[in-house]
Amino acid sequence: MRLPRIRAPPEWGIEPVDPSHRILGLLDYFVLWSSLGVGLLVLLAGSQLVPALGLSQALLAIVLGTVIGNVPLALLGYIGGKHGIPSMVLVRPSFGIRGSLLPTILNVIQLIGWTVFEISIMASAADAFSSMALGYSNFGLWAAVFASICTLMAVGGPLAVVRKWLERFAIWLVYGTAGWLLYGLLIGHNLAELFAIEPTGGLSLSLAMDLVIAMPISWMPLVADYNRFASDPYKASLGTYFGYFVANALFYSLGALLVLATGQSDLIRAIAAVIMGIPALLIILVDETDNAFADIYSAAVSIQNALPKLPQRISAPLIGLTSLAISLILPIEQYEWFLLWIGSVFIPLFGVVIADNFVQGGEYDAAELYNIGGKYWYFRGVNPIAIASWGLGVAIYYLIVSQLPSLGASIPSLLASSAIYWILMKLSRRLR
Repeated sequence: MRLPRIRAPPEWGIEPVDPSHRILGLLDYFVLWSSLGVGLLVLLAGSQLVPALGLSQALLAIVLGTVIGNVPLALLGYIGGKHGIPSMVLVRPSFGIRGSLLPTILNVIQLIGWTVFEISIMASAADAFSSMALGYSNFGLWAAVFASICTLMAVGGPLAVVRKWLERFAIWLVYGTAGWLLYGLLIGHNLAELFAIEPTGGLSLSLAMDLVIAMPISWMPLVADYNRFASDPYKASLGTYFGYFVANALFYSLGALLVLATGQSDLIRAIAAVIMGIPALLIILVDETDNAFADIYSAAVSIQNALPKLPQRISAPLIGLTSLAISLILPIEQYEWFLLWIGSVFIPLFGVVIADNFVQGGEYDAAELYNIGGKYWYFRGVNPIAIASWGLGVAIYYLIVSQLPSLGASIPSLLASSAIYWILMKLSRRLR
């Protein structure tokens, strides 16, 4: 069946998407979230699990972490698709219209952080390739090139990117490349020997799961920005879950295998050491641009939750320039800390949002989401119960990380913030 032609779309800010533009289906979301689930940063995250863990434990952490982390991701995608609203507007029913501004600020910060790391890893890979092939090194130039490409994609919007780029070319090339790298590793190395490598320690299974869970969780503040274009929110959530599961599990595992098999601690050199690794690196590098595009686009949409009249064609280039500047000075070695920070902030936050969906009976009044003094205004625009539940969830996360690291902080903090919010909102309604 021929796909409908996608023209340059109108700029959908924070208003509900018109039904005529809710055109993306199950395959679209499988492709989109597969593409967002692959990339050099995912390989890098997988490489950091070993040799601290043995390969068998690392793979277990990868599978379990992806299974668990994808559940709230897909659920929020369903809620956003059902109502046609972006993620930061989705925060308004629970936190209040003004209360959503703090999560918005933190979300913009984390999205700029992701863009910085994406630009850094792409520029590092391109610079390594040009150094080996041409004897030319210029990290700053490559960073500027990739920042410009990703910013232009963000201005173009998600409909065109999914249908014109990802579905036709990018994701299939990347899956083929991943298969080739995996094949090259397996024919060149004894898998049994890799499983037999003794772990060096310093990382527990539960903490490794937290690092894996943090990856799908990091997309939770973005998922509704894309799933609001769904023709069927249920099918979109299925495409989101399985598309991200396949890609995340594959690339985390591939990152761990690359480090163990090649003996290279540097990810780029580990890929280059595999047969035909350089062409594979280039293909992954090209697809990596969609991850930074998603971060820039969602940051621009999130800013509109606070400044609705600021057009994305202005905010997106500003975000791209800011990220480029930071990428030139921030070392990518801070990546593991960044993942844990994201988990601590956004897991409890969206625990509250998910719980509120059940408190509200799964229905939101779309008009009231934008009504100052209306249903979602609470106390001067802020719901203190949501703020308190979120804060307690963050505190529980850090308490577990510092005192009970073997327990794992992601699931307890998610359940705690959800339960606290649900109980306090029920009590509040009874008292009123």
